Amino acid sequence: MEFENLIIEKRDDHIAIVTLNRPDKLNTLNSTLMREIEHVTEEFHADLETRVVIFTGAGKHFCAGVDLTEPQPQTTLLGSQRARQIGPRMFHKLQSMEQITIAAINGGAFGGGACIATALDFRIGEENCYAGFPESRLGMSLSWNALPLVVHLIGPTYAKEMVILAKNNDAKMLLKWGFLSEVVPKDKLINRAVEIAKEYAAMPPIPAQMIKKSINHISSALDRAIMHMDMDQLLLTLGSKDFAEGARAFFRKRQGKFEGD
Repeated sequence: MEFENLIIEKRDDHIAIVTLNRPDKLNTLNSTLMREIEHVTEEFHADLETRVVIFTGAGKHFCAGVDLTEPQPQTTLLGSQRARQIGPRMFHKLQSMEQITIAAINGGAFGGGACIATALDFRIGEENCYAGFPESRLGMSLSWNALPLVVHLIGPTYAKEMVILAKNNDAKMLLKWGFLSEVVPKDKLINRAVEIAKEYAAMPPIPAQMIKKSINHISSALDRAIMHMDMDQLLLTLGSKDFAEGARAFFRKRQGKFEGD
């Protein structure tokens, strides 16, 4: 498949680099890019040569989240529920990739961009990177089934701070929490990601991939049972007055005034 918003580099050492390529839009996730990410995970499913996949972003940022400027079609509640399944479906396909996956975070990873990083196996960041989930500040719930992974990754206390307060957290804080496993200078980010990838690519692929799958299943055994209403919770918050106020405040760059309605 030809990709409009992704650059795929397959190397000779069983490593591939996938670059989100909408730099003029801060690599925000429109429906086209999300479908392309879905498709590339399916292509890697049939790829027996690639053992490690690195994800990064072109330009200044890794990914600034969902593209809020993309027009949403007028539809029924049922239609909206179906259309919004693309996010959690993409998230699950990233999490379920057979290959070992690494996020090389340049600049910011916000909202859906931070979700993508969370869905991968490892995360390294350049020293000026930052990440956050702004959904709560917009009057939304964190969706895409990402919340359990955040809790598994950094623990309940830090997860509450990160998700409820909706702040952008710098590389030092992300490293302390365990969101990042390593911080490197910006000019060494991809080279360091490749060094890590080479270690995993040199391992026998069958046990490596089975171990990854087993660990994911152990750590997320109850996630789906708990999060089956995830999208319904999102639709509930999207219909609230607080969300409308949060969106206005975001675009006008001011603090929102929320009434719990």
